[in-house]
Amino acid sequence: MANRINLNGTSFHGAGAITEIVNEAQAHGFQKAFVCSDPDLVKFNVTSKVTDLLEKAGLAYQLYSDIKPNPTIDNVKHGVQAFKDSKADYIIAIGGGSSMDTAKAIGIIIANPEFEDVRSLEGTAPTKNPCVPIIAVPTTAGTAAEVTINYVITDVERKRKFVCVDPHDMPIIAVIDPEMMSSMPKGLTASTGMDALTHAIEGYTTKAAWEMTDMFHLEAIKLISASLRDAVENKKEGREGMALGQYIAGMGFSNVGLGIAHSMAHTLGAVYDTPHGVACAMMLPIVMEYNQDCTGEKYREIARAMGVKGVDNMSVEEYRKAAIDAVRKLSVDVGIPTKLEAIKEKDLDFLAESAHADACAPGNPKDASVEDLKDLFRKIM
Repeated sequence: MANRINLNGTSFHGAGAITEIVNEAQAHGFQKAFVCSDPDLVKFNVTSKVTDLLEKAGLAYQLYSDIKPNPTIDNVKHGVQAFKDSKADYIIAIGGGSSMDTAKAIGIIIANPEFEDVRSLEGTAPTKNPCVPIIAVPTTAGTAAEVTINYVITDVERKRKFVCVDPHDMPIIAVIDPEMMSSMPKGLTASTGMDALTHAIEGYTTKAAWEMTDMFHLEAIKLISASLRDAVENKKEGREGMALGQYIAGMGFSNVGLGIAHSMAHTLGAVYDTPHGVACAMMLPIVMEYNQDCTGEKYREIARAMGVKGVDNMSVEEYRKAAIDAVRKLSVDVGIPTKLEAIKEKDLDFLAESAHADACAPGNPKDASVEDLKDLFRKIM
């Protein structure tokens, strides 16, 4: 079987990178941008860092901000109509995963109108055309949606999230500017950072992992582990390390998939509106314990990348425990809770069945039954 890698055609990294947006828009001959950004970023003048550049360059745009933290089917439908009304020919997505996931779904449906039923995009939909060109500008260091072929939409009616996997949704340009992330509050920095760590660890241990993605994921684990605490304190070096680390994690997991920590987090988000990164952080060490006997020597390298000393002198049991303990400590250090009081025993059947059906579950290194997932959910009750 051939291993496939999908990445952005172009990406820019570093402080001040957003200035390249004007150059790229002009070089591509774009006429009008449909700017997708969530209301808080508009309110706190983060979005304007980009739109001011467009205005100064005389580039037309229309702002769309009907975006929720967990974007819904209705958000996408409204966005599709707004894009049509705007007469735009490209999208600039500014924000975290919510803005970028909304933009991807809009762009895919505009280019593939036969998929206007948003639910039809679940899984690996057989779209034929690349989506509307997207320039993606992350304001959080976590989702890596700017470099992935994935997006997640919430089905409010059915109380579930569904994952869409489509190489046609890849942004053509990613602009990773740590200065766009400096306004993130501590809690959001912590949760999105733990989401990025979950991407890296699950991507490293997934069934489809291979040498090239292992290289990305280990470097991402190293950068995130060294940077997240400082990023939460809004230190420049921490922000820069997280901006790069989360992107590198995306380069990997987008191409090999994830595991049940993510499938369970998607379910918690859909049912209780739990922030995705918080749900990932709570589930990750529990899932690592469950998976450890199917991971070979990989936990030794995870422990090493997280700064654990003396791993080469440890037994298998010791280095596996060291890796899990390092993840737990980082999560606690940045203020992530370990329990979710909203979960009730009566919810467990629905939660476990939803997680079992999630698109991320098959990639887990150890096949998990519905009963296994119920037991894992109990550990955070």
